[in-house]
Amino acid sequence: MGLNSKIKSLIFAGCSLVTIGALANFAESRQNEKVCQKVAIKIDNEYNNYFIGDTEVEGLLTREGERNLEGLPNKTIDLKNLEKRIEANKFVEDAEVYRGLDGNIHVQVKQNRPIARIIRSDQDVYLDVKGQILPLSERYTARVIPITKSALLKPLNQEFFQDSAGQAYLSLLQFIESDQFWKAQLAQMHIDGKGKVSFLPQVGDHTIEFGKPVNSEQKFKKLMIFYKEVLPLMGWDKYKRVNVEYRDQIICE
Repeated sequence: MGLNSKIKSLIFAGCSLVTIGALANFAESRQNEKVCQKVAIKIDNEYNNYFIGDTEVEGLLTREGERNLEGLPNKTIDLKNLEKRIEANKFVEDAEVYRGLDGNIHVQVKQNRPIARIIRSDQDVYLDVKGQILPLSERYTARVIPITKSALLKPLNQEFFQDSAGQAYLSLLQFIESDQFWKAQLAQMHIDGKGKVSFLPQVGDHTIEFGKPVNSEQKFKKLMIFYKEVLPLMGWDKYKRVNVEYRDQIICE
């Protein structure tokens, strides 16, 4: 390719960039001139959580009606600020606010996912899948496993589930939440003064002694053997305690 051809190519490329930039600025200018006529809100209910609804999101967007978006020019609406306002809500994991081609505002909200409820005399809160503490809601009650604990243990706060010891309990809860059988069968989880876990089942008159939250999958495999092979023969109310704490053992009494 000759020098002249290279120069022509560079000039063409430069002109193209300038044209694209001008068109983008023109499109943005036209968008800014438009007026918001409607706010469309979409809330993700993938896990059937209903902690926050359209009314609550609208209240966050408008500061409880102080500044309605309908009728405002697009250039006066700060989309990033609206996202931050929605994400400040404890039950919101993520929010996206954007303009449609029609100039209207579209809002997409993803809710936090609680996997357990911590219950004690001075604490009644949810725990989400990331180990963060969520408050209770007057709007909705999540069907998650309740956790009680010995008074000898330090509080099960957000810091507890972020350290190495607490992460083991969080992993155990994440496993239960992801398994449809155990999520339905385990009615309550208790942590004693030594940090050992026990469960009360929905079906059966026994306590499941699980031990420390280590080798959880192997323990649940042993427990499944107990449910599939022992209880059908002996009866669901035959045993008062089932211990799967120790390696290669199932102790039934």
